[in-house]
Amino acid sequence: MRRVVLAGRGELAEWRDAARAFAVAGILPEEIDWREKSEEADLAFQRDAMPPAPIMARKPMTVPPAFIDLAETVLCHSDAARFSLLYRLLWRLQLDRQLLEVASDEDVARARLMAKNVRRDAHKMTAFVRFKEVGAVSVGRRKFLAWFEPDHHIVRRTAPFFQRRFTDMDWLIATPKGSAAWDGERLTMSDEPCEKPNLIDATDELWRTYYASIFNPARLKLKAMQAEMPKKYWKNLPEADLIPGLIASAESQVRAMAAREATQSLPFHDRLQEAARSIPAEPEAPAGTLEALRAEAAACTRCPLHAKATQTVFGEGPRDAEVMFVGEQPGDQEDISGRPFVGPAGRLLDQVITEAGIDRSTLYVTNAVKHFKYEPRGKRRIHQKPNMGEVKHCRWWLNLEMALIKPKLIVAMGATALAALTDTKQRLQDVRGKAIAIDEERTLFVTVHPSYLLRIPDERLRAEELARFREDMLMVQRLMVAAA
Repeated sequence: MRRVVLAGRGELAEWRDAARAFAVAGILPEEIDWREKSEEADLAFQRDAMPPAPIMARKPMTVPPAFIDLAETVLCHSDAARFSLLYRLLWRLQLDRQLLEVASDEDVARARLMAKNVRRDAHKMTAFVRFKEVGAVSVGRRKFLAWFEPDHHIVRRTAPFFQRRFTDMDWLIATPKGSAAWDGERLTMSDEPCEKPNLIDATDELWRTYYASIFNPARLKLKAMQAEMPKKYWKNLPEADLIPGLIASAESQVRAMAAREATQSLPFHDRLQEAARSIPAEPEAPAGTLEALRAEAAACTRCPLHAKATQTVFGEGPRDAEVMFVGEQPGDQEDISGRPFVGPAGRLLDQVITEAGIDRSTLYVTNAVKHFKYEPRGKRRIHQKPNMGEVKHCRWWLNLEMALIKPKLIVAMGATALAALTDTKQRLQDVRGKAIAIDEERTLFVTVHPSYLLRIPDERLRAEELARFREDMLMVQRLMVAAA
């Protein structure tokens, strides 16, 4: 039996050189006793461990690249059995090149578990190292010290992360398994074990304040928290002394949060709904009038859109208007004001129809869908296109509006309006700019929605489309004159 003693600080070259020498000499795994260097053993190889001369006729050993990556990680583990495990895998790979793909193999499974433990330890080091300032090196450059207690030999493996992350300061990370230091130019490693320094830093209180502020008692899951922040690291984390108290008071904090929630202000559109409900009801409008239809639509729940919208945005304009403009749905500003086409798209529409000689006060303006559909994104409400089911539910109100107004010309702005008015899936570009007879008394004219023009990022294309939209409105003006 040959006894081999290695320093065992996670260096691949040390084990590789020894393993290669024994493998070439044909020494079987069971003939070697691998040991980790202790205080009494100073030699990398003891005298009786030196391998015999290589067997010249023996075929050189080769391994797949995956084994090198695995070995590099496993050698950082603190289990002394790692050396013999890897040497055994080295021999077995000569007979089965696909061995590492056999997850159920005992040696492979053990090696992969060791590698996983090393990676986890390295991850925890990057998460739980706390630097404490110990002085200034030069003007504008400070020096920091950190203490960490890893389970495995990961200092060399993890130090480059801190070099990249904290390159603008000098630092030393001390551990019982060695240290790493950065001076702004060179990363220095040492395998000499360090003693824990006794340091108190002003930033300790900042860590406590930060942790207390982000702790959410309503989402406390003790096992998950201890899995991510194991207790063995608590003694070196300034914020850890708060954890027992925060856990103990979590239940009472949740009750207090629930009590506060009942008195907190409602979101903005909910406050508008509350205000609208507090206004005394107006006298009921005569049945069959536009006012009665508007009042009825205000309580519409035909589709789910009413739940999130502030209010129904009904059409507005003269009861006897000869021209009706139909858009897609109200936007953010329309939802708040309760009036159609008062936002950016509405202002653009006003500008273009005025240039075309059309007086908006003579038009009845409405939308195919009467509630604002949106997706919350921070403090903003982002417009979402209504689906065909929502369009069909709202067609009820659009048909009643047309029956009461009896317009001679209906202008559909956008694909949603076109679908609502024709109940067909036509390409807008195929019918844009055309006057289509709906029946003997009504004509449909199709164009784009003004919001489309606002969304075009290319300035040249936007100018072209805006000019085309002006031509469409001039066509509408000529149709209005012809219908008068």
